[in-house]
This record gives sequence, structure tokens and C-alpha cells, in this order.
Amino acid sequence: MIVDCGLYRDGHRAEGPADLSDALAEARASGGFVWIGLYEPTEDEFEHVTEEFGLHPLAVEDALNAHQRPKLEVYHDSLFQVFNPVVYEPESDTVSSGEIMVFLGDAFVVTVRHGEGSPLGAVRRRLEDDPEILAKGPTAVLYAVADAIVDHYLEVVTELGTDLEELETEVFSPTGGGSRNTASRIYGFKRQLLHFRRACVPLMPPMTRLAETGGLGSGLPFVNDRARPFFRDVSDHLTRVNESVEGLDRLVSDILSAHLAQMSVRQNDDMRKISAWAAMAAVPTMIAGIYGMNFDHMPELHWLWSYPAVIALMAALEALLYRLFKRRGWL
Repeated sequence: MIVDCGLYRDGHRAEGPADLSDALAEARASGGFVWIGLYEPTEDEFEHVTEEFGLHPLAVEDALNAHQRPKLEVYHDSLFQVFNPVVYEPESDTVSSGEIMVFLGDAFVVTVRHGEGSPLGAVRRRLEDDPEILAKGPTAVLYAVADAIVDHYLEVVTELGTDLEELETEVFSPTGGGSRNTASRIYGFKRQLLHFRRACVPLMPPMTRLAETGGLGSGLPFVNDRARPFFRDVSDHLTRVNESVEGLDRLVSDILSAHLAQMSVRQNDDMRKISAWAAMAAVPTMIAGIYGMNFDHMPELHWLWSYPAVIALMAALEALLYRLFKRRGWL
């Protein structure tokens, strides 16, 4: 469905005709542009927009089907940019992503959003409150959308960093590292990072291209050459995000390795303790087994102090073994 449709001239929203073709013609005549925002449109709903703005069928197919990776494609009549905004769910400690597609033309912008996260209403209001930026035309909308998405990436990275610190504290605590759920939590966290990386890492080449090129003569049509510093700022922020995600990924791998090493060491300690106690239990069992055999001629069999002597021998051997194992750290 169409969420909003606005005609903009000289950095301000203006009253325009309701018909899309008339609004586009008026925008081109006055040097302004039309911005149409759609949310999960159907094929029939998007067909009218496609006909009026002459959008490329391949880009339209991508916008309708969604499930696209971040990319920037150049067509004869428009640019097509795909973003994957992410949303962090603190209750479940999970990262989910949506999709935002931007069609950029000479006098129009069409944004298509899929998913519940990252609504563009706040971006539109922020632009309308900044006429100087909005006056740069359709490029301003592309910049504002990219800037909002990448800034939210930074917030999600901060949340993930906090979760990783808590997980690290649990792993290296005296008792937490041995929890059965610790390994699954670490693996789950790594999957969330992988989901996040799929959204932010592929976005770097398109943002670099927008930051380094602009204008009609540089390979990217419909992009204002004066907007390069703004896209360069977004690209710098995205670089910070990617470096932070890479650091978190390496750290969580190290934490998983440390956790597995801790588990192995604890298992070895447990096996040594079990072996030590088994050895201590085997000595009296062996002595009792020998004296439990039914033979008439056995040493000290009819001696008055044989029973307490054997008990004392067992106790002495147990004490000797306990001291030996204790000294070696087995107990």
C-alpha cells in the first residue's frame, strides 16, 4: 500500500496533484521531485507506480519478491538501491532484518519497505525539517535512508557488544562456564552476528561507490555530485560497523574456544579424581578379597590381632594414597 506521497520543491513539501503522472510532470517542470513510500505492495498496487515512473521490470521484480542482498544497480531510467535494516530484540537477544528498496530517478524517489522494522516516517519528517538537505533533490532521500539505517547498525552493534560482555563474564565465571547451555548460547550469538553481517557487509561496495562517484558524467546518474561528502560520512560509519562486527565475531570465536578448553580441562580433572578414588577403593577391596578366600593355611589367619592389623594396614595404605594424590593435585 502507499504509505505517503509528497511533492517537494526548494526543500519544502508542496501541495500537488493527486494523480502520479501529473505530480511527476509538475515536479519536473518546477525542479522538484516526488517521493512515494510503499509498504509491502502487491503486484497490482505496484503496477500503477511502475507504469507512471517507468521503472525497470527486473528491479520491480526484486522489489516485489524481496529477499535481496544489499546492492546498487544502475538502469537507464533510475538507480535501484537495496538496504537490509536490522532490528534487535532485547527480550530474545535476536537480530532480525527487513528490506528497503529505493528507486531513484531524475525527479522521483520510490521507497518500498518489507518487514516491520525501520519505518521511514521518521526519516521523512527529519528531511522535511531540514530544507537545506532536502533541496538537494532525490539524492537527499537516498542519503537520509542510508544514514538512518547505518546509524541504527551502530546501535545494534552496541547492544550486541553488551550481550557479548555478559556472555564472556558467564563463560569465565567459576561456575558459569560449565553450564550445559553456555555452548548453545555462544553458538546462537554467533548465528546472530552472521545474520547481522549479511546485512551490513555487502552494503559497503554500494556506499563506497556512492561516496566516490556522483553526477551525470561519473557513471552514477541521478546522484547529486555535491552529495558525495554525505555518502562518504555514511561510508565511514558503515566501516566502523563492519570493523566492530568483525571484532565481535573473532571475540566470540575465541570465547567458544576458551569455553571448550575449560570443559576439556574440567573433564580431565574429573577423570583424575575418579581414577584417584577408584585406586583408593581398590586397595582395601584387594586385601579384603585375599582374606575372604576359603583356605586353611593363610598367614596370620589364627593370630589374635590379625583383624585389627589388617584394618590398620588398609587405613595406612589409604592415607598414603590420599597424600600422594593430593600432592599431585588429583584430589
